[in-house]
Amino acid sequence: MKKFIIVTVIFTIAGLITASDSFLQPKLLLHKTESQKKNSETNDPHNLSPELKKALNCKSCHSCEYPTHGNPCLLDCPRKNMISVYHSPKEGPEVVLINEMSENYSGVVFSHRLHAEMSEMTTGCEGCHHYNTTGPVLNCRSCHQNKRKRENVAIPDLKAAYHRQCLTCHKQWSYENGCNTQCHLQKGSDVDLKREQAIEKIKGRSHPLLPEPSKMIWETNYIEGKIVTFFHDEHYQVFKIKCINCHKNDNCIKCHEKKENVDFTKPVKIKKTFDDHHMPCVNCHDGNSCKKCHSESEMSPFNHGKSTGWALGNFHSSLNCADCHGNSMPYKSLDRNCISCHKNFVKGSFNHSRTGFILSEDHLEAECENCHINRDYSKPPQCSSCHDDKSFPKDLPGKRNRK
Repeated sequence: MKKFIIVTVIFTIAGLITASDSFLQPKLLLHKTESQKKNSETNDPHNLSPELKKALNCKSCHSCEYPTHGNPCLLDCPRKNMISVYHSPKEGPEVVLINEMSENYSGVVFSHRLHAEMSEMTTGCEGCHHYNTTGPVLNCRSCHQNKRKRENVAIPDLKAAYHRQCLTCHKQWSYENGCNTQCHLQKGSDVDLKREQAIEKIKGRSHPLLPEPSKMIWETNYIEGKIVTFFHDEHYQVFKIKCINCHKNDNCIKCHEKKENVDFTKPVKIKKTFDDHHMPCVNCHDGNSCKKCHSESEMSPFNHGKSTGWALGNFHSSLNCADCHGNSMPYKSLDRNCISCHKNFVKGSFNHSRTGFILSEDHLEAECENCHINRDYSKPPQCSSCHDDKSFPKDLPGKRNRK
């Protein structure tokens, strides 16, 4: 689940959340201490008094020693390192009325909960709420004013901030289409009625759950192998790959057709380009080997023994892939020597029954490599590897304690 930040308060008359006030004051701002908040008028660290500026580390944002307006030498934005807290979409407002600039435009009825639910598949709440703190953040207006101060171009005004966030996903908007046809209610004597109708249309709605496929089969135009078999549940359940690893560029328009007036209430047929199909795969799989995915017939599920040459035993088959291979993708082959993973292993202390086989008293004294030649534990040992005089007993050197 992704993080979700509440930024507004209840507007008691209409029973809505409005964007004009803050929901909760945060305990900590990115650039300020508690004392700094009392002595500064804005969230811009450059407007602090000389005494307070001393408490800031300029190199946290600037790479050079003497940054200037013409050459600020800014580092990458540290948003990925910000601390935030978890909130589920249901904790936040269902509908937000954005109406700070109502003197110029009619308000926008924003389906907040629908967007929050969909954001869990993509960037998460931080896609919009980029100014994170240790608690719920201030609303947009706390940093972005209706009229931007021209001496500081780093912070856009409120109108620009709203539009930049919306247009990140809603790329079908254009100036020719007009503002009142897509987001803003058209001004007029019935604007209040239209607003209530828009609110009622949104209330109680949620995006239909997308079915999680177990297996997907595509028929392609690739001559040497037209069939591609994709085991979705393996990637998610076995390999523990997160949704965002493959679906990081997905948004509403990815599924819904790009046209002037998109009807998000109708089911859609997903259209994918060549890159749409291949890019999520080549992040982990070798993009130069088509036959790893393309074949003449449907492929079988992943089998560790067949694919790697090392069959998992009773104990290792219950582990997650990352327990042995780590969290870095793609997974790399490992040293098959037990000691490469079991670094704290003490000779003579291994409980052989964990393998599913309890050794007899005679064989408990044997060294591991006496039976497992060259420490190859991928294959069960043969009695003849030790008993070349055919004096070995007919019975197994122990008994099985599991299948």
